[in-house]
Amino acid sequence: MRKIVLMMSVSLDGYIEGPDRDISWHRVDEELHRHMNDVVRGLGGLLSGRVTHELMAGFWPTFDSGPDVDPDGAMAEFAGIWRAIPKYVYSRTLQHADWNTAIVREVVPDEVRALTRQPGGDLGLGGADLAAAFLRHGLVDEIRLYVHPVLIGRGKPLFPRSDTLAPLALVESHTFGNGVVLLHYQRAREEGMQTDGESANG
Repeated sequence: MRKIVLMMSVSLDGYIEGPDRDISWHRVDEELHRHMNDVVRGLGGLLSGRVTHELMAGFWPTFDSGPDVDPDGAMAEFAGIWRAIPKYVYSRTLQHADWNTAIVREVVPDEVRALTRQPGGDLGLGGADLAAAFLRHGLVDEIRLYVHPVLIGRGKPLFPRSDTLAPLALVESHTFGNGVVLLHYQRAREEGMQTDGESANG
């Protein structure tokens, strides 16, 4: 069965974006972008909300056709990966979506579970609002946080306030050369807070 993996960049104080959707504080260099390319290439699909999807769809489809783009660079490589991967955008208002994208109106747990039973790689989940809905329904299996070494003070937090305890098990961590730290968690079982196939990598 495919897993649903929440994948987000966050500031050290837990925000995914600053005021006015500012993400200028993101430290994405060639090393980190190559890593992200490898991760996304191995996925079976991307799940996102309308805002996130429209931001991506407004940039990546034709990025690698620009005259000043390095065709061998990580960003040009990602453009091709993004076009090819199946995408599911959750929106009540969006009427049309291109680039191998299916529109889904609501987060229905039974429908999401049916999607995970289809063949293929795991499903990458992005966007704070959609992630909150998936978390409420207990649909997130793993969390991959890319923690950027910056405090931005205010903005949009990744995780909403909740009264629910959600134990996690750290299965991987990695520090990139630019100071970004990957923290990779799996949902933990209650007994000993361990998960099947748990491993740790430096």
